[in-house]
Amino acid sequence: MKKNQGTERRSMHLLLVSVLALFAIVATACGSTASDAVDSATDAVDEAADAAEDVVDDAVDAVDGEEDAMDDEDAAEDAMEDGEARSITVALVGNDNIEKMAELAPENFTAETGIEVNFTVLDEQTLREVTTREVGAGGDQFDVVQIGMFETPQFGANGWLVGLNDLAAASDTYDIDDLIPAVRNGLSVDGELYSSPFYAESSFVMYRQSFMDEAGITVPDNPTWDEIADIARQIDSDEVAGICLRGKPGWGDLGAAFTTVLNTFGGTWWSANEDGSIGTSQVDQPEFAEALNFYVDLLNDAGEDDAANSSFNECKTLFEEGKVAMWYDATVAASLFPAEIQADTSFALAPVKVTDNSGWLWAWTLAIPVSTTDQDAAWQFIDWATNAEYHQLIAETDGWAAVPPGTRQSLYDNPEYQEAAAAFAGRTLDAMLAAPIDNPGTTPRPGLPGVQYVGVPEFQDVGTRCTEQFSAAIGGSVSVEDALEACHAIASEYNG
Repeated sequence: MKKNQGTERRSMHLLLVSVLALFAIVATACGSTASDAVDSATDAVDEAADAAEDVVDDAVDAVDGEEDAMDDEDAAEDAMEDGEARSITVALVGNDNIEKMAELAPENFTAETGIEVNFTVLDEQTLREVTTREVGAGGDQFDVVQIGMFETPQFGANGWLVGLNDLAAASDTYDIDDLIPAVRNGLSVDGELYSSPFYAESSFVMYRQSFMDEAGITVPDNPTWDEIADIARQIDSDEVAGICLRGKPGWGDLGAAFTTVLNTFGGTWWSANEDGSIGTSQVDQPEFAEALNFYVDLLNDAGEDDAANSSFNECKTLFEEGKVAMWYDATVAASLFPAEIQADTSFALAPVKVTDNSGWLWAWTLAIPVSTTDQDAAWQFIDWATNAEYHQLIAETDGWAAVPPGTRQSLYDNPEYQEAAAAFAGRTLDAMLAAPIDNPGTTPRPGLPGVQYVGVPEFQDVGTRCTEQFSAAIGGSVSVEDALEACHAIASEYNG
């Protein structure tokens, strides 16, 4: 191919020189003597040849440039056809459901697509800090990030994430209309989906039925916090704690569980201005103090050992080991229990005090930063990990009860899932639908909707710094009063 192109270029060169020379001879012959004509013609031919050389050289350079571009394009296509390695980096939170996805990816995603996936698995608080910093700064460390219902609408509105509607519409496997509406809406901005839910959840009380039977205690289906606290104190012993609650610092750790208590006690973090912006700190109000004193006292009286360092994973372990009788946390936990623990676990809705409902609404999701270097590969991975076919894969490996819950209506319509997850499937969906996301407390709150968080960027900082104070109060190193005073000062830094 290239040899023939070179021959064609030389022929073009000679033809052009000959034509220009002929014109030069004719032109000089018409106005000169024979001798002068010959000299003039010779000079004209030389000049014409030089000009022709320049023209042809420019043409050859242009052709070579086009060929180089075509070669690069062909090389990229050949690499795709030959299956040369493509890779993406994915940031994940460390829990059983999500780490299972990372475990299945090599044989079930990479083997099919040729796309290698490098996973970075972090604890909740670290993941939130890293993804917010990386995505907000336009960093290219990650092609896919795991974020939640707090970050998604804010990041999407800021232009930090790739919109997924068109990608989902072009997929034969995704089916965007199968997403549970409350979850889809919580992950969208102006109708554009900005992250795909891996699992979704509310919160409820889980308790070991055998412990309650032995103690002769009946847990109400829709309890108050006073009832739960009374049961926890009754059943607490040296061998078994009455209840496990999050005490580890972090706006999404202790902050999540405590904020649902705060809401139903009638408290809130800030008042809201008429335009929805932050008003003034409400941490110094009686309802806030009542909620925090209740939470700390319950853990001190009937909570798990080392509560100040406990969150979801620690409480799950203690519950499965039979070291706690009750646990208030995410509904997704029920799908992670071994079969023998599921058989001995019963459930009650999130406890309340002055509100009708108090359970949170959350989804762990996968999103594509706009800075990714391979959007196609990133979407292929998200599609694989969050479509209904992934549910089937989990069912085949671990059973239907282990399928990540809360995201797709088709799962709850599936008779096999209904049978396998009969103990918690209906209660999980009911809790999610009852979550008071638009009106979680007794007073208006600033920002976007949310239950266990305030939907403003400032809450990440305030929630994390304040829960460091609250965790210290749980651990006994500071008083509740001092923790409240410090938190009020922190929250007041953002008063509008």
